[in-house]
Amino acid sequence: MDTSSDKRSQKAGVAPGTVVHVGARRAEKVRITVIDYGEKLFEERVVTDVEECRVFKDRPTVTWINIDGLHDIEVIEKIGRMFGIHPLVLEDIVNTHQRPKMENYNDYIYCVVKMITHILGGAQLDVEQVSFILGKNFLISFQEKEGDVFESTRERIRSSKGRVRSAGPDYLLYSLIDAIVDNYFTILENLGEQLENLEARAIANPTRASLRQMHSIKTQFIYLRKAVWPLREVLSGLQRAESSLIAETTGVYLRDAYDHTIQVIDNVETLRDMATVMMEIYVTAVGNKLNEIMKVVTIIATLFMPITFLASLYGMNFEFMPLLHSPYGFPIMLVLMLVSCLALLMYFRKKRWI
Repeated sequence: MDTSSDKRSQKAGVAPGTVVHVGARRAEKVRITVIDYGEKLFEERVVTDVEECRVFKDRPTVTWINIDGLHDIEVIEKIGRMFGIHPLVLEDIVNTHQRPKMENYNDYIYCVVKMITHILGGAQLDVEQVSFILGKNFLISFQEKEGDVFESTRERIRSSKGRVRSAGPDYLLYSLIDAIVDNYFTILENLGEQLENLEARAIANPTRASLRQMHSIKTQFIYLRKAVWPLREVLSGLQRAESSLIAETTGVYLRDAYDHTIQVIDNVETLRDMATVMMEIYVTAVGNKLNEIMKVVTIIATLFMPITFLASLYGMNFEFMPLLHSPYGFPIMLVLMLVSCLALLMYFRKKRWI
């Protein structure tokens, strides 16, 4: 994740409720899409001006307003004034370093979750903050950029499949959060497969590339853990919220999403432990490989010890030495050297050192 332009210090000293974007700087224009639906009605369109959303404010149908892009403060403030959103909430929406949370403001409920997707072929995670404002007949979602995991929910609304068209905005909120949680499972499956493949390579041939991949996977689990652990508090808070904005029938689905979140947490902890064990396996494999190398070097050095001894002994400048003037002296010394090496090899074999 690129955090070079992601400075929280730019908010230092500003008054509470001041809307200051904290996050990656983007040049694209903010995109606003509106889906308005009921059991028999459906309308979907992209609006070019915030004022076009005003007509949906008091409709009896369910309106989902999705905003892609938080860098245009003017757009966020206009939406806030139109739907009566507190300035402190708007401040949190444009600050992309929020911890997942849920706040009840009576007229609306504010939720923050983290949407995580794989990028670069599954090598890295893209962590994006998604904020929701749940009202009586509307749901507003704020995303950092275009692209999300909500397409299946959109298709169900368009095709009138499931109960989403007959339910209220609270069920829509559940559906979107459930889509985010389901995507966590997809990410975990991908990371699990990477760990399995990496385990075989780490044991057979540990390399620095394997170590870098292990470190990358472990970092991804840190991001997942930071996103998922607070999410269970959000879902628990939505279940317990004494608000007319959440129907009793939706509570059953929220409990199901809560159970899924607990499963994700368990899987994250299990795979994180596996990643830690993988690091230990790597260190052990490298140590074993080094031991094998040292073993070979030691055996070679040991085999040359008697050869070196005999060569140095007969290299001394004495006049009277056995075999010094014999025509068979040199061949005899070669045989002695060979026999000494073979004797050491047999000894090593007997001790099962080789």
